Amino acid sequence: MTSYKEVGGINHVDCGALPSKQAIATLCEDLLQVLFPGFYSVDAVSSHDLELMTHELVASTRERLRTEIRRSLRLRDQTGNHHEEAMKLVCDFMVKLPEVRRLLQTDVQAAYEGDPAARSYEEIILAYPGLEAIAIQRTAHQLYSMGVPLIPRMMTEWAHGRTGIDIHPGAQIGSHFFIDHGTGVVIGETCSIGTRVKLYQGVGLVARSLAQGQALAGKKRHPTIGDNVTIYAGATIVGGDTVVGSRSTIGANVFLMESVAEDMIYALGDQEHRIRDRKNTPLTKVPKTADSDKA
Repeated sequence: MTSYKEVGGINHVDCGALPSKQAIATLCEDLLQVLFPGFYSVDAVSSHDLELMTHELVASTRERLRTEIRRSLRLRDQTGNHHEEAMKLVCDFMVKLPEVRRLLQTDVQAAYEGDPAARSYEEIILAYPGLEAIAIQRTAHQLYSMGVPLIPRMMTEWAHGRTGIDIHPGAQIGSHFFIDHGTGVVIGETCSIGTRVKLYQGVGLVARSLAQGQALAGKKRHPTIGDNVTIYAGATIVGGDTVVGSRSTIGANVFLMESVAEDMIYALGDQEHRIRDRKNTPLTKVPKTADSDKA
């Protein structure tokens, strides 16, 4: 209790209830079930029961989400109960879900066409963490675009914890988006990604050093990626004025702080590996050449 009195800023008492992390987690799971009927339910779903099942799930999701949005709105404005505003936001959000499904269908298609290890759409929906992270981000992006506080970020951080893929709900992402493997991918708030973009594990689309902190809030801080771009594992692309032109390829482990024109390959140049066996025999130098030098 002494600590609560002495250390401020991390206590939330004598205030309204905050959005519940447990409730948001459950809502994310239910939204995935709405988006991919039959894939996230325990029992098989028949077309005969689909309408009734969806009606019940949507109604339940609407009411629970309304409660959480009301709580988030009170963080911004303590006056009033925000009942009507929350209900309107929820209804506006729910009618956008068919459009989210249309985009997710293109993401599944891109994963299937882009990964020779994929055996079926079912495998992608059930087993690919990249698709789950994208599905939650596309859903959270709708709430973010409507100005709902806090909840969109809670949703994408829920997906981050499950998949290791961190996509801010503010990021704008075109159709046919594929994250292969995915662990360690980071996509910042003001990032803009075109259509048919493919990322591998460990890719970072991030801001420059943020010494100015909150002074940069609301400004373009993250890169712009054109259409039909491939970015290989471990590449980091930095800065709000950095643009990767359409149909370009960024090689593995590149650290990029400048724009790349269209139809270019940007890769590390010649490298040298030093190999020595465990018996301490002399070193063997093995040159390694990337697909091309920086273009």
